[in-house]
Amino acid sequence: MKKILYFILLFTFLPLSRIQAASPFDNPDTIVVSRDGTGQFRTVGEAIEVCRAFMDYHKVIFVKKGTYKEKLIIPQWLQNIEICGEDCNETIITWDDHANIVMNDSNWPAELNQQLKAMGNRPKLGTFRSFTLRIDANDITLKNITIENNAARLGQAVALHTQGDRLKFINCRFLGNQDTVYTGLANTRLLFDHCYIEGTTDFIFGPSTAWFEKCTIHCKINSYITAASTPQDVAFGYVFNECTVTAADNVSKLYLGRPWRDYGYTLFMRCTLPAQIRPEGWHNWEKHREQTARYLEFENTGDGSDTSKRVTWSRQLSKKEAKAITIENVFQRNDGWKPF
Repeated sequence: MKKILYFILLFTFLPLSRIQAASPFDNPDTIVVSRDGTGQFRTVGEAIEVCRAFMDYHKVIFVKKGTYKEKLIIPQWLQNIEICGEDCNETIITWDDHANIVMNDSNWPAELNQQLKAMGNRPKLGTFRSFTLRIDANDITLKNITIENNAARLGQAVALHTQGDRLKFINCRFLGNQDTVYTGLANTRLLFDHCYIEGTTDFIFGPSTAWFEKCTIHCKINSYITAASTPQDVAFGYVFNECTVTAADNVSKLYLGRPWRDYGYTLFMRCTLPAQIRPEGWHNWEKHREQTARYLEFENTGDGSDTSKRVTWSRQLSKKEAKAITIENVFQRNDGWKPF
């Protein structure tokens, strides 16, 4: 009886942190992922799975060189995770879904499958399920890593799909064709610092507020670079600062952007623009969006930077206006986030 009472008292007064630390990975140590088995895990998904919910410490998942064929979701109950590759060019997470893939039985509940069979068809995957990596969590950092969607050009194919706030992407590559990077939730803030992003059509799109610092934006066909859908009540959408736009050899006609929804906001400032940028610069997508689109430029250089023939509904910032466009002002909230 005394022994039983002892154990009851022990567990009653045992610190909660001791109970929660039952997993060996509930700590700020680095987790190592390696395809050759020399790390603690062989897949990035396994490493994400062992991370503790709502961590109040910084956790690093270090991913060794290799190609990891995985379709990943970082769920919303995780935070403060950094996924760091060993080498930006040689640490690659890849998948190959595209929007026009027909869903199979395993993707749907049995009851729905019966209904679909009765109809004689199957729904398609769609743009927003085609991702390689979807980040639903806040305070996530990716560094020195490639995220790729290498699907054939048979439909929209997202490499990175973001839903979280305060996300940072440092020295990363995002490879794909149509719809490579989807910034999927309004009022969320994303920093792309020294990243490489390539694609064909609308390959940076969505409603988030995103700052692109010294990034390379590579265009693979004649098309549109951005498709912002910034809400009317959000002050900033996409800001490209000191970025370089490049084009494949077969490209001759590029637009800086077209508004996916009314009030789309995109600013290119102090960027280098190639000769392939069309003189008008921007496209309206639908005629009425000329009245609401917020399309801006400031002190760009390069053969495509001449603004004398830009559409009349785009605008050049004054020096005073440009001075107020800082990363601090763009990301201003009351949470004290300082991405740099």
